[in-house]
Amino acid sequence: MIHALSSALRRFGWIVGLPGVAVLVGVAVPLVTPPLEAHLDAEADRVARETAPAGAEPWLRATARGRDLAVSGEAPDAAARDAALARLAALPGLRRIDGTLSLVETAAPFVWTATRTRADRIDLTGHRPAEIGPRALTQALTAILPPGTRIVDGTHAAYGAPADFKEAATDAVLALRALQPGARAELADTKLSVRGEAASTAEEAALRTALATPPTGFTLGTIEILPARVPDFSFAILRAPGGGIGLTGYVASESARAALKAGATEIAEGAGFLDETRTARGLDPRIDPAGLGAFMLRLAALIQDGRVAFAQGAVTVMGVALDGQAPGEIAALLRDARPAGVEAGPVRIETRPLSPYRVQLRREADSVTLGGHLPDAATRDRILATLRPRFFHERIVDRTRLAEGAPAGLTEALEAGAEALSVMARGEVRVADRSLTLTGDSLYPEAARRLEGSLPRALPAGWQATAAVAVPGVAVPPSEAECRARFAALEPPKALAFSPGSATVTAPLYPLLDGVAAWAKACPLGRVAVAGHLDPAATAPAPKPTVDTAVDSTASVEKAPEAKATATKPSEAKAKPGQTKPGPTKPSQGKPGPAAKPEKPAAEAPPEPEPDLPRQRALALAEYLLEAGLPPDRIATDPAARAPAEGIGLALRP
Repeated sequence: MIHALSSALRRFGWIVGLPGVAVLVGVAVPLVTPPLEAHLDAEADRVARETAPAGAEPWLRATARGRDLAVSGEAPDAAARDAALARLAALPGLRRIDGTLSLVETAAPFVWTATRTRADRIDLTGHRPAEIGPRALTQALTAILPPGTRIVDGTHAAYGAPADFKEAATDAVLALRALQPGARAELADTKLSVRGEAASTAEEAALRTALATPPTGFTLGTIEILPARVPDFSFAILRAPGGGIGLTGYVASESARAALKAGATEIAEGAGFLDETRTARGLDPRIDPAGLGAFMLRLAALIQDGRVAFAQGAVTVMGVALDGQAPGEIAALLRDARPAGVEAGPVRIETRPLSPYRVQLRREADSVTLGGHLPDAATRDRILATLRPRFFHERIVDRTRLAEGAPAGLTEALEAGAEALSVMARGEVRVADRSLTLTGDSLYPEAARRLEGSLPRALPAGWQATAAVAVPGVAVPPSEAECRARFAALEPPKALAFSPGSATVTAPLYPLLDGVAAWAKACPLGRVAVAGHLDPAATAPAPKPTVDTAVDSTASVEKAPEAKATATKPSEAKAKPGQTKPGPTKPSQGKPGPAAKPEKPAAEAPPEPEPDLPRQRALALAEYLLEAGLPPDRIATDPAARAPAEGIGLALRP
């Protein structure tokens, strides 16, 4: 038995030491593992840093977890991946490597997405350029966000990113600042798309303004911005005394804004227009936005000064009525034509005499519109009868109203305006009391000038006319005063002069003369006088130009035969030996005979005096301008010589 007990102790006695071993292990592991993990992490970080190209981030990320390594990243190629794994596997104390290393591939399409998951967090997904490390991109984007906003980068490196990706990504993240959580901004190759709900109406307006200029090299894709919700949805149409229209407040959508702008432009009839509305949600769902806008425009057309406003579900009208009939029409509209869900608010309308008395006649591509006020139905019929035969191709639209206070001669003035408008491509006649203004386009410059001159003569006595008719594609010449101002601006800062003794136009004079030529083309009625100048006293003349020398040499060659003939005449007059003329010899009378008398050369005409130097210089200036395109009747030379210090002279002449 003792033997059996001894054998059992030898076989199972080691169990008695297990508690002690467990205690030793429990004490040793906390003491040994941290230094080992720190050493392994440092070695793995050194291997990861060595994978970084010059000036870039490491593509390898390795973190020690005890004796294990967790790795991630995208290697540029298989060789780099295998080399990195081999170096990690050789680290002392490593048990195993967890994770995978992928390879950088080309992404087509290259899609990068930024999502605002919370007010203080933006997640990045998709692909990022392989040339940009995740840390560099995160730091660049964090710098433009409010403090405390965190960026979580879940993108993968890839080839195929468009140029200027970083700048476009910055614009995309900036767009998310104006949107509520859940918004997304996406770059798909070179297309930027934004979807989300606006944080406020002001931020939506700023975002739409920013998106109007896409990043360099990019275009806009899908832009779906849900307007912000406002607690007090209000809207107003303002009418200025001159007929201008202003829109303020909120509109339900971009389509509602477009419809309002079209209607406001129509009732403004060419006057000013200003849109200060912002898109927003918050309108009662029972109210149709398009119907509300059209109803308020009808009311605004019945006032000449004031406002039509919608607030808290009701429409109010305040201001000055268009004419004596307008108050009743406004009351009828508010009573019978309100859209569903809209209440009638207060109406404060006053009436005033029409001042000024306005009429408009506008010709467009396919219609002629008559608007404003006329004194009676007979005048209206007469004006329409004048328009129909002159504009038989266009549709005649009559929007006139009847009101007293028309100036004398209104019918005749409108007939003259209609006659002028009939020979124009498009245009407008506006009457304000006894003043008529014609604007628009004519097909021919001659017709435009004729209209500007004949219209004032066609109006009744006491009327004033202003015509500004342009010709498409033909610049309107500046006025006489403007031409004078432009010519004065050509004056050089210091006097320009010819070289001493020379009348040759040299390079320093070119800019001024070219400027005068350009001025003459812009001002077709301008006329110029040029003048030369004297040289300072005791100035040595400049060497003669080559052309003058050539002329002198040619003259010498032409005179040589005459000189030769003159030189041979005395020898021809002498008698040759052995040659005498038979005949009686006359007694000598003390005078030499003809043979002995030397023959006088023919007297030469005195040369024509050359022009003086200032005159020559003026002629040279005129010749330069003629070659530059000035007609001869628009340039003249001034015979008066200018002082040397004044240089050349250029002046306007009547």
